[in-house]
Amino acid sequence: MPEAARPGSPLLAVRDLNGWYGESHVLHGVSFDVAEGEVVTLLGRNGAGKTTTLLAVMGMLARRTGSVIFAGKELIGLPARAIARMGIAIVPEERGIFASLSVEENLMLPPVVRPGGFSREQIFELFPNLRERLASQGTKLSGGEQQMLAIARILRTGARLLLLDEPTEGLAPVIVQQIGRTIERLKGEGFTIVLVEQNFRFAASLADRHYVVDQGRVVDTIPNADLERNMGKLHAYLGV
Repeated sequence: MPEAARPGSPLLAVRDLNGWYGESHVLHGVSFDVAEGEVVTLLGRNGAGKTTTLLAVMGMLARRTGSVIFAGKELIGLPARAIARMGIAIVPEERGIFASLSVEENLMLPPVVRPGGFSREQIFELFPNLRERLASQGTKLSGGEQQMLAIARILRTGARLLLLDEPTEGLAPVIVQQIGRTIERLKGEGFTIVLVEQNFRFAASLADRHYVVDQGRVVDTIPNADLERNMGKLHAYLGV
């Protein structure tokens, strides 16, 4: 588990975060906070910079400036492997399942970085399908099973800040509900989650707060309790 942030300070504090893909300047001063145990979403149109923000927090952009403080420690300048060891993990949109490995090999691949991760039995309790498919090749799973495996893999590591990029994309409604129950349980167990999600109804059912990202900046913050009276504004932001 990460060292506790100072009392009253957020677990994750992002300030004036800029990021580049090669010569392309994509993030233009992103700032937001996440308190320990919260679920927050990054909402915005395609290309707004949501996924790039997760990659920048994780140290997976070649060039980034600004400040990313996690549990009181500055992450700018650290490589992704060092950031992972501090207790942050990402589930990318493409899930990152290795075709040449079995489900069990995919599950056991990431190293445990901190104590407190899920045991195999806890993972199988959460995702019973995986127990039945351990010998299968990773890419022979359904899309929903691949997403379960991608989440299960990082739960083993002991990470306590989870960055989830579009976890419900392309999934059947019954699987979306299962992923939602999983996130609710993780929140109940003290995990902190930053969620990029196009399925707004899904995001609204889980999040404490929504950050609206547009053109590489956070342009608005909407507490979930104020969501209904801000729906018109939110639809304008999202173009729906």
